[in-house]
Amino acid sequence: MKKTVNDLSWMIGGPQGTGVDSSATLFARACVTGGLWVFGKREYHSNIIGEHSYFQIRVSSKQVGSHLDPVHLLATFEDSTARIHAHEVVPDGALLYDPTVTHPENLNLPKGVLLVPLDYAEVLRQVAAETGESFSKLVIMKNTISVAASFALLDFDISVLEKGLAGIFTGRKAKLVPMNMAVAKKAYSFVKRDSIDKFPYRLEQIHGVPQRLVMTGTTAVAVGKLKAGCRFQTYYPITPASDESVYLEGLPEHGMLVMQCEDEISSVEQAIAASIMGVRASTSTSGPGFSLMAEGIGWAGMNEVPLVVFNYQRGGPATGLPTRHEQGELFFAIHFAHGEFPRIVIAPADHEEYFYDSFEAFNYADRYQTPVVVLTDKNIGNNTQSFLPFDESKLRIDRGRVATKEDMSRYSIDGMYKRFAFTEAGISPRTFPGMQDGIFWMTGDEHNELGNIDESAANRVPMHEKRMKKLEIAAREIPEKDQIRFYGDASADLTLMSWGSPKGAILDALPKLKKAGINANFLLVHLLWPFPAEAVTRILKKAKKIVDIEMNYSGQLASLVRRETGIQVHHKILKWNGRPISETEIVEGVLQVAKKNEAKVVLTAGM
Repeated sequence: MKKTVNDLSWMIGGPQGTGVDSSATLFARACVTGGLWVFGKREYHSNIIGEHSYFQIRVSSKQVGSHLDPVHLLATFEDSTARIHAHEVVPDGALLYDPTVTHPENLNLPKGVLLVPLDYAEVLRQVAAETGESFSKLVIMKNTISVAASFALLDFDISVLEKGLAGIFTGRKAKLVPMNMAVAKKAYSFVKRDSIDKFPYRLEQIHGVPQRLVMTGTTAVAVGKLKAGCRFQTYYPITPASDESVYLEGLPEHGMLVMQCEDEISSVEQAIAASIMGVRASTSTSGPGFSLMAEGIGWAGMNEVPLVVFNYQRGGPATGLPTRHEQGELFFAIHFAHGEFPRIVIAPADHEEYFYDSFEAFNYADRYQTPVVVLTDKNIGNNTQSFLPFDESKLRIDRGRVATKEDMSRYSIDGMYKRFAFTEAGISPRTFPGMQDGIFWMTGDEHNELGNIDESAANRVPMHEKRMKKLEIAAREIPEKDQIRFYGDASADLTLMSWGSPKGAILDALPKLKKAGINANFLLVHLLWPFPAEAVTRILKKAKKIVDIEMNYSGQLASLVRRETGIQVHHKILKWNGRPISETEIVEGVLQVAKKNEAKVVLTAGM
């Protein structure tokens, strides 16, 4: 039998609150410890406990940025997962199940799936008898049984599991490792050799590889903020953004104050106040909360206050799909709030970009003295990926134009400071409260250079123009490599175009498409506002056929491209069912466009 080595899609599921996430985290960490790459897709309901959730881990010998739709090994410790996901298992895959609760003859399993029964209770009883530990205390370790038995079936060295456990249970919890390993070894021994021999999938350690990180997108953002010198974070609990703030709350030693506010209006106003004081501050939220922040962010724009806002997109409108994925807020991000004011909108597209863009967002905010919106989403925010450690050598903090003694002398009048002074560079030097001769007014009304209300036409024209020209300055100064990313052969037959989290699935799909005879390249728009019209036009003008790929109903990027460049995109691959795009779907969708010339392909995979 031909073996497939280090190319696996593994899934585990169950009612929320039963250890599904713990199982997947352990599986992923152990694989990374064994020198492999992983990408983990987490799906969960908007209630706290009881409803079905599942976690799918893709394992590979090469770096991957997306999941696959087929499941090679489905691991279950209760019946609902088997009933819901049985049909997703490939014909030569396997079902690992507890025969006391699951009966395979009642499942919609493809023909040929290997059945691997495992009596979880018997595993725990034997460990209890051998160790003297009570059975009731061992029940919580069912997740360890699932992972260990899966590794046995995959013929994967159990030593990586112990290292994975040691990475999870640290400090006072380290004492839990020996008992978990006792359970793991017993479960490992329960998987029969004939089942292992019949299963065509294997995981093998790769030795001598560089150290790798494995984390969620929200964690990558949090670490990026700490590195950027952010010292004040506000939030009101909302899925999926809360994970970031909760993580930061657990790191008080880094000197960041995290404030859980009474609502999102308070959150944005407190972050603005901190920024006025000279503190690097941010707030994180999701669509409904971002809507409530609109007026406050507009006030920051009027008063040229550096402000960083993270919006983790989810399914909308209204409460919508609170724990599901969507890219429905591109237009809202570049146009939110009444009136016109400059704002910079960037869309990181993978876990590494979440870190680097989190860092750079504060530089943009300080440099251009304006709100910066980082348009993230549930897909990358909640999902897990392994990657190489961040390269911190290229990180440089830029606080922008802070007033010098010369500026204070030049722009001060009778003890008042021209905070909004007209300058040749277009950016006024900032002062902070407490600076001598640095007093100025701040108001939501139009104002003069001192900040005093001035509604005159003579003042409105140059002051409004001064603010808006920041977009021209930013478009000129931000390097093109940070505006767009281009992958592949410029002369390819197809140009795939997207923004945000579809990046991983598209890059994973390009080699598969090439094998299928489709030569495609990929344009990722990273800076959404000010829109990089010149760079996008240069690439799309050369394209033979453009395919827009987005996670929304209307193809918002395609509409923005048409508006800003005049280029019409005739082919779209769209998905809006709340589940992220897989590599599998990208390949199938692009093939429909390439071979059938489909104008619109709607993707629907996911439970």
